[in-house]
Amino acid sequence: MGMPRGGRLFLATCLCSFFVLVLYFQSVTKPEPALKTGSTPGKSRRSPLQTIYKGDQKPLELTGAQKPLQGRREVLEQACLSNTKKRRVLSPEDLKHLIVDDKHGLIYCYVPKVACTNWKRVLMVLTSNGRYTDPLAIPANEAHVPSNLRTLSEFSVTEINQRLRSYLKFVFVREPFERLVSAYRNKFTRSYNTAFHKRYGTKIIRRHRQNPKAEALEKGNDVSFREFVQYLVDPRTQREGPLNEHWERVHSLCHPCLIHYDVVGKYETLEPDAHAVLKLAGVEGKVQFPTSGKTTTTDSNMAARFFKYISPFYQKKLFNLYRMDFLLFNYSTPEYLRT
Repeated sequence: MGMPRGGRLFLATCLCSFFVLVLYFQSVTKPEPALKTGSTPGKSRRSPLQTIYKGDQKPLELTGAQKPLQGRREVLEQACLSNTKKRRVLSPEDLKHLIVDDKHGLIYCYVPKVACTNWKRVLMVLTSNGRYTDPLAIPANEAHVPSNLRTLSEFSVTEINQRLRSYLKFVFVREPFERLVSAYRNKFTRSYNTAFHKRYGTKIIRRHRQNPKAEALEKGNDVSFREFVQYLVDPRTQREGPLNEHWERVHSLCHPCLIHYDVVGKYETLEPDAHAVLKLAGVEGKVQFPTSGKTTTTDSNMAARFFKYISPFYQKKLFNLYRMDFLLFNYSTPEYLRT
């Protein structure tokens, strides 16, 4: 006796559902292909540096006079937890600012306008096998030659992870707007910085000056601070890619919410913090951090004079742009802001 038509339909439906379930479980349990070293970023869903997110970057224990440095590290970690909702994935390309000293087990993330020239000089002394002995004997332009120091981005994925886990990692930061004013003064008010005038000054004047003169469009050597601020907050600037390293945010250069820095030094306490780093590294007897010979430096009073002529509208937009650096490194909102 044949099965009723309704029964055959029910059986067919059950069989189809069974095969759909089988195909589904095969797809979700299929292992992802391993990412090969040197693979093109974006072609795999897995990160070549994913192992640094497994909590195996062991924090360095600090004691005594070094306790304030530990306090900064704890503030940074809490700020990261409170202000970062989604962790982005690092690639070797993100590690170009992390300088490596294999001889002494050091990783330093350099931030322009935060004594990075002198830190590079110190690292050249430490890694030169005796070629250099005095940091100040190294010309500033030589300290910035890329081939003189190795960066973490030059290593393989395995080597990167090994160094991140075991080396002393440090970064020096500065009050964000004082650093910004320092960068503006250095790159746009000095006659010798013609490369910056040509590359950035001409673009800024073309976009943000009404009826510019032909000479200004050609040379780009008289950019005002107001025009510089307008350029920074312009959506077109954001769409063009990362900012120049001299005014890029520290959290974008050094990724402090993804890389566990043992020491966060500050420009405002540069000498004692630098001494603490050299002592932790066990090299305080080999090299001394150069003392500053500058007669004028960009401080809060100087920054206030520059911001005096920036409207509250642009002050607020600029603060929002650098907000994460203020939060992560525990800098207060400047009193001179009128936001």
